[in-house]
Amino acid sequence: MKRYNLEIACFNPESAVIAQKNGANRVELCDEMIEGGTTPSPEAVITTREELTIDMNVMIRPRGGNFVYSDAEFEQMKQEVKEYKKFKVDGFVFGILNKDNSINVERNKELVFLARPLPCTFHRAFDVVTDVYNSLETVIDCGFKTILTSGQEPNVVEGISVLEQLAKKAGNRIVIMPGGGVRSSNITMLKEKMNTSFYHSSAITDGTEIADGKEIKALVTNLK
Repeated sequence: MKRYNLEIACFNPESAVIAQKNGANRVELCDEMIEGGTTPSPEAVITTREELTIDMNVMIRPRGGNFVYSDAEFEQMKQEVKEYKKFKVDGFVFGILNKDNSINVERNKELVFLARPLPCTFHRAFDVVTDVYNSLETVIDCGFKTILTSGQEPNVVEGISVLEQLAKKAGNRIVIMPGGGVRSSNITMLKEKMNTSFYHSSAITDGTEIADGKEIKALVTNLK
């Protein structure tokens, strides 16, 4: 029987603890919710790692805005991957594009190589790529294990038809993880249509940056 897993995007150690306590399988630790997530501080990574027994992936994104990075920003990303590996994280989350919104193969491959043997997730930079199905193949070729996407729409409900197609085309080669508006009210629909192994939510319901334990519990229950 297929196992379904829940990843919670956490913007602070407190949310990560709430996620673990309420049944999440993994956290994605990042900073700056208003920017859609950036690299958390070393202190946040160390503190959160000490609190968790479940897996913790860390976002590597030097700033908000687009996903085209300068040489200096790329060097920063490389150094963070090297440094954060020492903190016993379980994976990394990033995505680098070219100016035409195609996948920057060389730079993504370099970061994936630096992260080894830890798995990498290509984040929602995927939602602005120009050719979604060719880009799927490119991301697989770069060595990523997961793509976090809302199906190129503002949320997963609007993007469900693209998400379904991505999941079908991906097969067992890469995990298509829906994220962006995933809630306990729609996760059953996502599971039925996509049948993918991981689902991603911030589980924030009150406008703060703290995850809602009851919502996480409901997400977990509806994934069973």
